[in-house]
Amino acid sequence: MEWCRQKEDRKRRLEQGDRYRTEGKLVAARQTGKLLEAVLRPGDRVCLEGNNQKQADFLAEMLCRVDREKVHDLHLVQSAVAMNSHIQLLEKGIAKKIDFSYSGPQAAKLAELVQNGKLELGSIHTYLELFGRYFMDLVPRVALVAAVEADREGNLYTGFNTEDTPVVTEATHFKQGIVIAQVNRVVDRLPRVDIPGDWVDYVVEAPRPFYVEPLFTRDPALITEAQILRAMMAIKGIYAEYGVQRLNHGIGFDTAAIELLLPTYGEQLGLKGKVCSYFALNPHPTLIPAIESGWVKSIHCFGGELGMEEYIENRPDIFFVGPDGTLRSNRAMSQAAGHYACDMFIGSTLQIDEEGNSSTATASRIAGFGGAPNMGCDARGRRHGSDAWLKCGQEDGMRAQSLGHMPRGRRLVVQMQDTFREKMVPGFVEELDAWKLQKAANLPIPPVMIYGDDLTHIVTETGIAYLHRCTSIEERTAAIRAVAGYTPVGRKADGKKTKELRQRGIVKTPEDLGIDRTMANRSLLAAKSVRELVEWSKNLYHPPARFKTW
Repeated sequence: MEWCRQKEDRKRRLEQGDRYRTEGKLVAARQTGKLLEAVLRPGDRVCLEGNNQKQADFLAEMLCRVDREKVHDLHLVQSAVAMNSHIQLLEKGIAKKIDFSYSGPQAAKLAELVQNGKLELGSIHTYLELFGRYFMDLVPRVALVAAVEADREGNLYTGFNTEDTPVVTEATHFKQGIVIAQVNRVVDRLPRVDIPGDWVDYVVEAPRPFYVEPLFTRDPALITEAQILRAMMAIKGIYAEYGVQRLNHGIGFDTAAIELLLPTYGEQLGLKGKVCSYFALNPHPTLIPAIESGWVKSIHCFGGELGMEEYIENRPDIFFVGPDGTLRSNRAMSQAAGHYACDMFIGSTLQIDEEGNSSTATASRIAGFGGAPNMGCDARGRRHGSDAWLKCGQEDGMRAQSLGHMPRGRRLVVQMQDTFREKMVPGFVEELDAWKLQKAANLPIPPVMIYGDDLTHIVTETGIAYLHRCTSIEERTAAIRAVAGYTPVGRKADGKKTKELRQRGIVKTPEDLGIDRTMANRSLLAAKSVRELVEWSKNLYHPPARFKTW
């Protein structure tokens, strides 16, 4: 039996690729296409670093230009399908299959490719799940990654957006794969070494810096009064009630509204020091007022955020910052923190059904899940206690049915939802579009983001449903209907049952929480514009041009 086939295969590929080296591990940008043709084989499993934000965009474009006779039918395994070049690889047949986690900007196009039979969809993963499979049955044969700087020995400096690079590189290199890095600059000495050079085979200095998407930046000027009302309910009815100290905020205007209400409404409620001290979170600019007001003790980041670099450098007590002054982000470690160390996940979704299952994958948009399923679930392997976790577990209405008398805590999993979304599309549906997508993509199960039995709270403009307090699925359905407004789901609500649920504290309206709806207006926001965020930061925040209106 042969035991070194992968090692020998790597040797042969390097022999082909090494002819394009110039100095050390450097390859000229103009030779990138030939390098790819030399080291790739038809059917290879390739991780093309596409993250939430950082993109190995030059390598992606060069991969789109390879000779299809030499390179075809690749199996892409990557976090995000974010760029046009990712779609072109599938349309041209250079790649035929993909396993991924998130595809926000390309969600509609990805759905179209699936419906037209031009794409074989592996699975829609959560980030940690995909990272885990890199070390099991989805090991990349070739990894194409991105970094800020490299030296001639191949050592990489990833700067603020380390993101997925360590996990991708390690999985590939130590299974005898090939690692190619595009970098913004080649330098003699790096500020710090994030990826050791002996893990990297080739370095290409790209003709332009890699693309970074400011994915988590939200303009306070666009926050609505409905979002402010939901934020007030979440702060008073969940954050304060459970004393949530360690948490993750999902992407969106709902959580941005919460962040901007902490120094105002949260201060009125006397919550500073009692909630929102520790985050697993990208550096949201809308958190600046809360940080400056002394609410936040520590933030570990999945990735960076454009414009926040100087601010982070000057707040090393809050962020994980190296001696060089640069943020060290790490998506895998932040996902692990979000799964096990956080007491609460709060975010939003596209659809919620009558049983509380939610998904961002619809018939027309395969947006993927990102990290929400890992943070939006009850982490059954957790063993350490905290007040919020223990209180939520004590209130679990169905715990006795599965555990008997054994006590156990529970993660708070909160979805903030418009009853109607853009163009009056209902946010609550009788059946998720995920069922249609399952058939169209030939998936083994519908792609659900957060399952109903993991969800503890739904917050709408109608009220909060405390789903974990329900004693049956039927009761949970009644609670969901009670807060679903005038959607088809909400119109099924039984007034008598809703009244009973309110009396038992399973459903709470703003009035039940003592919240005056007329107070839910923009005057409560600590910052009402991007310019005011800059002022809060003492001019250390430099927003991308698209967010500047002055």
